[in-house]
Amino acid sequence: MSLTDTYTLNNGVKIPVIGFGTWQSADGDVAYQAVKWALEAGYRHIDTAAIYGNEQSVGRAIKDSGIAREDLFITTKLWNDSHSYDATNKALETSLNKLGIDYVDLYLIHWPNPHDVRQKDEEAWEAANADTWRAFEAAYQAGKAKAIGVSNFQIHHLEALAKTQKIAPMVNQNFLNPSDGQAELVAYNTVHGMLNEAYSPLGTGKLINLPQVNALSEKYGKSVPQILIRWSLEKGFLPLPKSTHKEFIEANANVFDFSLTTEEVDQLDKLSGVNDVHTDADKIQF
Repeated sequence: MSLTDTYTLNNGVKIPVIGFGTWQSADGDVAYQAVKWALEAGYRHIDTAAIYGNEQSVGRAIKDSGIAREDLFITTKLWNDSHSYDATNKALETSLNKLGIDYVDLYLIHWPNPHDVRQKDEEAWEAANADTWRAFEAAYQAGKAKAIGVSNFQIHHLEALAKTQKIAPMVNQNFLNPSDGQAELVAYNTVHGMLNEAYSPLGTGKLINLPQVNALSEKYGKSVPQILIRWSLEKGFLPLPKSTHKEFIEANANVFDFSLTTEEVDQLDKLSGVNDVHTDADKIQF
């Protein structure tokens, strides 16, 4: 594999096997420079979201890179304040305008059960997602999104959406790393043709000093982040590492000259639970 290798989504769209994440990359020079460095390092898949507040800076870096639009894969996400048909249409247009592009390669519902929707009715999320997904399907059919999917959806959210969907989600982006492998959800996604995207593939810092990870780091002469990104690839996930430091951005892409054994992947799988930070999508307070 290489940075420009791809997975194939269930609609035939090709998606680069590693994406560059921009969560918590501040709008302005920070996000702009990070994306610019990532593109210079060879990344061709950039992941942002409306709530990140940096779509305009991401779009500026993409434009200034001079890379042809068809050679890039750009993802953004719908925020929780726009869960309806009309609101989704407006939100997508806003994102496209900020990014300075005519279409996104992947559009995701960011969260399945926002607090504001629950405040109206504890079960309102199902109808809201169905209405929102209709707009996603329309955007897909109109060519404004080359692929559509979801983020943070658990099995019961996916089963509810399946009752009314005409087009199945192509991606489910979730918190996935050795501390939280979400095996049942991953298996469900795979059976139903959804690619598992892994945000926070490095965890939240609690994996850095674990002896099991450091032993592999020493064995392969790779950094702990590189080991964790490689774990995602060995699992068939699409990791979305992020950084605002040039040297780390470049290092996170340097994971194609080694492989973990099946036994080593299993060993890291056993770290599940050491970092209990996965947010319950039915309790998230925004």
